Amino acid sequence: MYLSEIELELPAPPTLPGRPPGHRTGQTGRESILGYLAKEVVPRLPNDATPVRLVVTGSDNAKYRCEIATLHGDERAITPSRANGLPGQDSLLKFVKRDVENTQSFNAVLVVPTGIGADIGGHAGDATPVAQLLASVCDTLITHPNVVNASDINEIPSNCLYVEGSALCRMLMGTVGLQPVRANRVIVVIDTHSEQMFVDGAINAVNAARSSYGLMCPRIVQLDPPLDMRSRYSTSGTAVGSVAAINHLFNALDEYRQDYDAIAISSVISVPESYHRDYFESEGNMVNPWGGVEAMLTHTISTLYDVPSAHSPMLESEDVANMDTGIVDPRMAAEAVSLTFLQSILKGLQRSPKIVTQRESMRSQGVLTASDLACLVIPDGCIGLPTLAALEQGIPVIAVRENKTLMRNDLTMLPWSPGQLHTVENYWEAVGVMAALKAGIDPNAVRRPILPATVEKRSTSVPIRVWH
Repeated sequence: MYLSEIELELPAPPTLPGRPPGHRTGQTGRESILGYLAKEVVPRLPNDATPVRLVVTGSDNAKYRCEIATLHGDERAITPSRANGLPGQDSLLKFVKRDVENTQSFNAVLVVPTGIGADIGGHAGDATPVAQLLASVCDTLITHPNVVNASDINEIPSNCLYVEGSALCRMLMGTVGLQPVRANRVIVVIDTHSEQMFVDGAINAVNAARSSYGLMCPRIVQLDPPLDMRSRYSTSGTAVGSVAAINHLFNALDEYRQDYDAIAISSVISVPESYHRDYFESEGNMVNPWGGVEAMLTHTISTLYDVPSAHSPMLESEDVANMDTGIVDPRMAAEAVSLTFLQSILKGLQRSPKIVTQRESMRSQGVLTASDLACLVIPDGCIGLPTLAALEQGIPVIAVRENKTLMRNDLTMLPWSPGQLHTVENYWEAVGVMAALKAGIDPNAVRRPILPATVEKRSTSVPIRVWH
């Protein structure tokens, strides 16, 4: 079995402005964009391909350009001990609309998609201050590893849930819930490496976590042969890649399935030798080449096993490890001072929430579902499953212009309900909108000028009935 990226160009959904049958949310007979994508994407996939991640990198009135991470392989390669087997080709886009919104608490989701060159959050945990700021006005902030992973640093807020991307998407899609935990048993899977110092470094990182903050690690598994992870850039410039020799990993996870609640993986990602220096010398202008293929792998693992997972890249050689980077862009500095990059994911996975898949269990007290979400915060122009799920769930979305990415989408073209989309300049303004939503105030009420209320005059011809 292997992972790869497929690029598709689809006709724009008929729900967009200027395309019949109109685009207002709630219109009778309106097909959801999620439903449209399910209908259009699945027939275009190879028969052995299961989609695990989907991003719309660019869109206009005529077309949608999509990048889809897919797992290829034979169903017979899945052993009986695996929780779900291979999911169906349409499972990625399965959607369950929430019936109610729980307003007893204010819970927000912060997403900065991986591998899209985000100015804030596209490097090494450099969106952590954003997470800390947003968490200050929330009961719970739900975010994903890309936001707070900073190599050997992870300053995740205490009221934040560290959730792998596929679980976060599925929560917004209404198909899973998240249950906070006291602690997880984290299995650590590391590559066999030609230079023992990197294996030793990973083991030392695990032992440091065990001794300094009490990580429970039931076992460390060393893969031999190692995973074959390769990074590349798509035609849109985003970081993607491929993963081969993945059955070896699955077999190990199957064998020890009763021993762990979360999965940490440290493996080499092959990139051209020049990429390391190019990246550090780019002053933040080069898209991090490692994140995209990492997201492909962890989306797949969490989809198959329904447990939290995260990945950290293992350096290729001692020469790369000893490279003199000089003083680098502050957003990359955490990577410049780390050997294993492993500590951030260990700390995140220690209390990553349990993924709850049973409908009855999702109703249990303490389990967070789509009904508990008050808003989603994203970089402007990002269309993926979180954005489209929020659109259909009626969850307010706050789009931040200052966090520029490679995504080329106009969010105003989506069929939002009135007042559902809030476009702001920066994360300072995003916090203000969140506070207004929490207080039940129209965010526009604190701005000037206040526009007059609109009045739509409707005349209905009612026949006069004459009584005899």
